[in-house]
Amino acid sequence: MKTDCSLLNLIKELYPICRSITGEGVRETLRIIQKRVPLEIQEVPSGTKVFDWTVPLEWNVADAYVMNRAGKRVIDFQSHNLHLMSYSVPVRKKMGLEELRPHLFSLPAHPEWIPYRTSYYKENWGFCMRHVDFEELSDEEYDVVIDSTLQAGSLTYGELYLPGETSDEVLISCHVCHPSLCNDNLSGITVAVKLAETMAARSRRYSYRFLFIPGTIGSITWLARNEQIVPCIRHGLVITGVGDAGNVTYKKSRQGNAEIDRATTHVLRHSGEAHSIIDFFPYGYDERQYCSPGFNLPVGCFMRTPHGQYPEYHSSADNFDLIRSESLARSYADCLQIFELLEGNRVYVSQNPRCEPQLGRRGLYRAVAGQQENQLRELALLWVLNMSDGRHALLDIADRANLPFGQIQSAAEALIEAGLLNEYRRPGNA
Repeated sequence: MKTDCSLLNLIKELYPICRSITGEGVRETLRIIQKRVPLEIQEVPSGTKVFDWTVPLEWNVADAYVMNRAGKRVIDFQSHNLHLMSYSVPVRKKMGLEELRPHLFSLPAHPEWIPYRTSYYKENWGFCMRHVDFEELSDEEYDVVIDSTLQAGSLTYGELYLPGETSDEVLISCHVCHPSLCNDNLSGITVAVKLAETMAARSRRYSYRFLFIPGTIGSITWLARNEQIVPCIRHGLVITGVGDAGNVTYKKSRQGNAEIDRATTHVLRHSGEAHSIIDFFPYGYDERQYCSPGFNLPVGCFMRTPHGQYPEYHSSADNFDLIRSESLARSYADCLQIFELLEGNRVYVSQNPRCEPQLGRRGLYRAVAGQQENQLRELALLWVLNMSDGRHALLDIADRANLPFGQIQSAAEALIEAGLLNEYRRPGNA
């Protein structure tokens, strides 16, 4: 797979930003994305009720550190933004190690890594540090400073709508709330941006809606504000963790056999790459909100190694050493192929349903019987003719024939040109 430098370059630009579920880090991230695609940035005030949740206070941080008596910052937010637990309340106090220790987090199994910790919905504070540094702390007095604000503001998210020939939508969603973590989820953001750029430049059968949102509370907020749009969503993907070296994993929608599930399964099965297809379960990323029973949207989750199944997950080791440019490029190509399949998955009706039409005189069949070189192409033609009865879409035919969708689509195009196939129009539709 060819390296696409634009994918890595966007990750490098976004990596230093301290993001959380609200705040200036999210806005800065969205403004950078806005330079590439015309996002509309939405602000939802703190305190807004969104189903059973409430949009939280806005959190921002200017500085945070733990300083010893010698004036050295033994923990310094400025050196890595994972050092501060997200949503830490303001603190300015001198304290000994015994008082400080319950607010310190490290990873003894990976002593060189800084963990990522949050406390979004319960006021608390904390610092994360390398375990080797934690072990060097002595029982002396420290200056503990968290220069943060937690006050009424808003939740911010970005949305891009690309209208198509129909109002039926494909939803693409990724979370933008994590700080300096490359795979989770700068990889998902950058692949989604690249897909948005590509689809914006193409003619589209479907409309496409790209959401760049804080995890959980972002999707809940969007759904609460857009219930009138929900019936238009026909297909959807949550894109996350698509930059590591692991194989692609696709988590099905709650429906289990939605067109997006079948389309993704088909693309991966014919990709020649190792992959895993797993059933829906109500934990993970924002698919669990889109697939909640009151919506039950056909939204699956496209990832590589699932969350929590690689040791670098939610730590400073989720950095540029973890991600691969070829994984980003392959993930983008797979998702684009899924969209292309959805775009081309139409239902046709044979115009010659009584026995096979004579394909030879139309230039669609071998002139000399017994030759093998065009056999698969001809088999695709026969499958399309046989199954095009107004009830089977091209994906149904491709799966039944165990042939790549592109081969079946090419056969359909040839049959249309020969006047043997017409697109099926439901009664009452133009």
